[in-house]
Amino acid sequence: VDSDAKVADMLRRSQKPVVLVVNKVDSVQKYMMDVYEFYNLGIGEPIAISAANRTGIGDMLDEIVKEFPEDEDIPKIAVVGKPNVGKSSLINKLLGEDRVIVSDIAGTTRDAVDAKVKWKDREYIFIDTAGLRRKGKIKEELERYSVIRTVTAVERADVVVVVIDATE
Repeated sequence: VDSDAKVADMLRRSQKPVVLVVNKVDSVQKYMMDVYEFYNLGIGEPIAISAANRTGIGDMLDEIVKEFPEDEDIPKIAVVGKPNVGKSSLINKLLGEDRVIVSDIAGTTRDAVDAKVKWKDREYIFIDTAGLRRKGKIKEELERYSVIRTVTAVERADVVVVVIDATE
């Protein structure tokens, strides 16, 4: 949660609307008390989802859509979080196809990837980002570049979705 708190702090400073998503909640009964713990981050009400089972996705999208005026260009939503929390899996489920690479190996996503999604007759661009690590955990220059690309994605996004692994 220490790393998640740092991401939350960065997002508070960004002045962007934030939607807090807790992924891997395969059983609401089993994990809901854990989901409530994320209120402590102070960035909003956590929305429980399971990208793998495609549950809670509609509720998440409804919350994201609330942040956009009707007459705006295609809204951009950056999806951020630690490595292996399910950011790419979530994007693939939203797209209905395996367009971005999903792997158990942390650091698979190295660059921000834009993916256009249509929801209720409106288009959105979801930006899949590399997992954010604490500064001390970044070991190679490529990882440093990935973090910079994630921060850039947050800056160009209209809304940021923070994905957190409920099992952790």
